[in-house]
Amino acid sequence: MTEQQAHRTAQIERNTLETQIRVGVDLDGSGRSSFDTGVPFLEHMLDQVARHGLIDLDIVAEGDLHIDAHHTVEDIGITLGQALAAALGGKKGIRRYGHAYVPLDEALSRVVIDLSGRPGLTFNVDFRRAMIGGFDVDLFQEFFQGLVNHAAMTLHVDNLRGGNAHHQAETVFKAFGRALRMAVEPDPRMDGIMPSTKGSL
Repeated sequence: MTEQQAHRTAQIERNTLETQIRVGVDLDGSGRSSFDTGVPFLEHMLDQVARHGLIDLDIVAEGDLHIDAHHTVEDIGITLGQALAAALGGKKGIRRYGHAYVPLDEALSRVVIDLSGRPGLTFNVDFRRAMIGGFDVDLFQEFFQGLVNHAAMTLHVDNLRGGNAHHQAETVFKAFGRALRMAVEPDPRMDGIMPSTKGSL
């Protein structure tokens, strides 16, 4: 079985004094997801990533939610980034780049990914309110920062328009899922080839 034919999976655990996180990922899944994090709105967003990225995600988290959700959300991003990096392996034969525009009613977001081996986040989302239900929207940037640092990807997130914060967030996560799906997809013309002139990513 070649690297492209094999299911690219990873199981990662991360334990600190603040959080205990377990993440399972299958890049060649069907969009199935299972979450138990204590942060329901983040789970709703991660379900969009799984469904629209055709990535199976299993995430269990216990954190100091009696303080706030910051540590839990950030550490889920970190652990998911580690799982994505592990599942990608050597990155031979993948498309490497991915992009997506996703609308939801009045909202429109664009996400562009480069699985470059270099962490970098540009996050331009002017949320129309500070809270979505009980979720602090500042934590979305913390989530993505942790993810890109540990997945070693370059990620540009731009909400181009939107009047409803829920719609803004949902378009971001749907677009991230679609862009990630494109970036990790095996390219039949790149079978066994590293998508970089450096010879490594």
